Amino acid sequence: MTRSTQKSFRAAAIQFRSGMDPAGNIAALRKLVTEAVLQDAQYVQTPEMTGALVQNRSKLAEILRREESDPVVAAARELAREKGIYLHIGSTPIALEGGGVANRAFLFAPDGDLIARYNKIHMFDVDLDNGESWRESSTYRAGDRSVVATLPFARLGMAICYDLRFPTLFRDQALAGADVLTVPAAFTRQTGQAHWHILIRARAIENGAFVVAAAQGGKHEDGRETFGHSMIVDPWGRILAEADHDEPGVIVADIDRSASATARGKVPNLANRREFAVELVESRIPAVVS
Repeated sequence: MTRSTQKSFRAAAIQFRSGMDPAGNIAALRKLVTEAVLQDAQYVQTPEMTGALVQNRSKLAEILRREESDPVVAAARELAREKGIYLHIGSTPIALEGGGVANRAFLFAPDGDLIARYNKIHMFDVDLDNGESWRESSTYRAGDRSVVATLPFARLGMAICYDLRFPTLFRDQALAGADVLTVPAAFTRQTGQAHWHILIRARAIENGAFVVAAAQGGKHEDGRETFGHSMIVDPWGRILAEADHDEPGVIVADIDRSASATARGKVPNLANRREFAVELVESRIPAVVS
């Protein structure tokens, strides 16, 4: 797809509360996408795990499908065509050939064609202070390829949730020409309260790029709690729109990609970057013995 001279567009981020049943999530998706379209959104993004949020592996296995037969993928393709929008499904679990599961994002064109897919690279394997423990790598197979998609009005870098904590991913996308970075997410309540706003704004500022981050929010059917606070941030780090809560809903903002070039002109850190080595120097001061 070639890039046109269109400079601006209206983006929507859908805040979601996925359950364990794909059919119920598809119904909620249709409702909220329709709401975004009524607000003239041309690009609509949903959160990580739009299709199903399921911790239990046996329950996940019951709903898992290959991409070509997945009902969420089919519904999203048809919804993009019906509404005439660019629809970015932040991710949904997809069964892989030969076993394993991908945490996979999809970007559909207004004619329903698939523009790009992206498999989450960084697995959320952490132990939190409140006793929460997550081992995403025990279920999902990590991706190994960053994706930048060229749309008529922007060049879009694709990422998912925990990827947000790895700034070189976004830097490399910016160097490849991305002026809009995307972070569909399902941040836990604890990590979201501590870091969500800071990290989203930092990725925007350090790359001179817009960031669109649709989030899961609230208490989910499988027992987990997510932070919400979907955001759209400009290249100067200003919050253009935010869902200041964890309830389902839609936020929209107008994005003019020329603002990315302006920000990069003011602070040309991408152009000024230099390669360097890290030297580890050991202290020669003898240890104090008491």
